[in-house]
Amino acid sequence: MAVEPLSQKEIEDRLTELPGWSVDGDRLARVYRLDSHVAAAALVMHIAAIQDELDHHSDLTLGYHTVTLTVHTHSAGGAVTAKDFGLARRVEDIAPGHGAH
Repeated sequence: MAVEPLSQKEIEDRLTELPGWSVDGDRLARVYRLDSHVAAAALVMHIAAIQDELDHHSDLTLGYHTVTLTVHTHSAGGAVTAKDFGLARRVEDIAPGHGAH
């Protein structure tokens, strides 16, 4: 089953449920700032495990105390889809200080 791109309105509506996330060009994007480089590296490992579980992978960059994640769906022509928001929600749920309270 093909994954369909979301409309601009659908993207805007879904972004209201994910504070800190935005659209950067044709990608869903988020930067996490953590207390240490080790914490940032650990978050990268957790995100990588989620991506493998979902079989949906983002561009993931480890910086000094930061993790940057950008994602779109290649099979939908590089558009933002529900799969991207599913990944974003899962990452948000495990990110220190950002997930479920």
